[in-house]
Amino acid sequence: MSIKRTLIGIFRSQEGTSDRAKMPEMKTRYYQLSKDKIWEEVSSTLKKIPGYKVLHEVQSVGEITLEKKTALGRTMDITVSIVSTGPLRSAVDIYSATRGSMGDLGSNYRNILNLFAALDKKLGAYKVSS
Repeated sequence: MSIKRTLIGIFRSQEGTSDRAKMPEMKTRYYQLSKDKIWEEVSSTLKKIPGYKVLHEVQSVGEITLEKKTALGRTMDITVSIVSTGPLRSAVDIYSATRGSMGDLGSNYRNILNLFAALDKKLGAYKVSS
């Protein structure tokens, strides 16, 4: 992680992915799977990642809410959104925010990278470029 990300993290306590992200690692991930199939895979993968606790799942909306506690006792709320973009194509976005007013020193950014790494490991064969 760069020094720039740490400096940005002094003031920001949230991070999210989108189609318009400037950094390629923060762009929405697309997979060549139906929403139901990707939901099963993402849900089972997120439940197996140590340190993250699945709080809530709403399959009809396509959202999974996670929680992670830091070593300093702060809590991060993470929302994973799954959207169908076609009959056999789905998109995954992640939003992570730290509770409290101070910055996170880039920990939300690292959370997103860790979650995408786990998902890409499991679903890499189905990943497509935007």
